[in-house]
Amino acid sequence: QVQFVESGGGLVQPGGSLRLSCVASGINFNIFAMGWYREALGKKRELVASIGVYGTTNYADSLKGRFTISRDSAKMTVYLQMNSLNVEDTAVYYCNRGYDRPFPNWGQGTQVTVSS
Repeated sequence: QVQFVESGGGLVQPGGSLRLSCVASGINFNIFAMGWYREALGKKRELVASIGVYGTTNYADSLKGRFTISRDSAKMTVYLQMNSLNVEDTAVYYCNRGYDRPFPNWGQGTQVTVSS
């Protein structure tokens, strides 16, 4: 069964940084692009970043280079380094298959709150 376990969220002040992690199981991690999505209160879930099998990355235009996605195939883990956070980044962050082609199963997500 496909499972994703996200962690690393928390409360951070504007301008701060966080690093999210997601451990995947139940899939052949080495053949799927992976991605991070976020869902803010009252808004539709959106794709934040994707990373291909060989490391090619793609980001939402609104991020302006503040986020970096990476993956460790040996650990079946995908990461999201988030810098220069602002209040608009407040959301629950999820990982799943990338490029807006998620599996039906979603993890519990990790809450990121940016507030002074």
